[in-house]
Amino acid sequence: MDLATFLIQCLNALQYGLLLFLVASGLTLIFGIMGVINLAHGSFYMIGAYMAYALAPIVGATFGGGFFATLLVGLVLSVLLGYVLEWAFFSFLYDREHLQQVLMTYGLILVFEELRSLLVGDEVHGVAPPEVLSGALPLGGLMTYPVYRLFISGVCLVVAIGMYLVFTRTRLGMMIRAGSTNREMVQSLGIDIRFLYRVVFAGGVALAVLAGMIAAPVSSVYPGMGNTVLIVCFVVAVIGGIGSIRGALLAAVLVGAVDTFGNVLLPQAAGVLIYVLMALILLWKPQGLFRAG
Repeated sequence: MDLATFLIQCLNALQYGLLLFLVASGLTLIFGIMGVINLAHGSFYMIGAYMAYALAPIVGATFGGGFFATLLVGLVLSVLLGYVLEWAFFSFLYDREHLQQVLMTYGLILVFEELRSLLVGDEVHGVAPPEVLSGALPLGGLMTYPVYRLFISGVCLVVAIGMYLVFTRTRLGMMIRAGSTNREMVQSLGIDIRFLYRVVFAGGVALAVLAGMIAAPVSSVYPGMGNTVLIVCFVVAVIGGIGSIRGALLAAVLVGAVDTFGNVLLPQAAGVLIYVLMALILLWKPQGLFRAG
């Protein structure tokens, strides 16, 4: 492997890891703060990808916008979707056993898949990146690297910094962290914990939808794509520590590196390497790399 190829694989690993973080951070927030095992989280990633495909012509015809306008409209719709889902379904799960949470969220997977089939069919679709980001950067010799993949990494980094600032520098972040530790105390202080959880859930859904929308131009849009990413995101959440955002970021980058270089160097064993990584880390730190926070 020459230097240019190694650099490309490092960039691929970083981009994949940061994209995983975007999905897994929502998953770990919902489970770590609200205590709900959400198997339907991968479906939100799929919904985001299909939004990027289906909304583009509608947004273009209505507002004259392109890819970035579609992202904005999709994010607004995703927040509304998360708010409604929490009110209609997830708000009844906080005091239920995990088995009931698993059964209901698995049922939501089936509902979302059937709705997807009815609305857009079962074909595989492609989404074109915006023209301004469709070029490539030279990396020595004949090697190039797509600008759009750098855009994905940049968006994920901006979101990660934004989440850090919200959780550590704002009153909302303080209330969310307090609510995850002692729900009764937060309620006794006059804070509406139900509304707070609704905001957290809507934010988690928006993160997964955003990840699906920006990933669509590089991964294509196809049925069942959310189920694959869900498994990997659970690995990320467990490695990083349930409820820990910084743990999810570090774990996602580690998983991205192991998966990317595993596919290049050990393609026959690439499918199990991330699970070996998870097993080794849990033997070392059974609670994951970081505590919630």
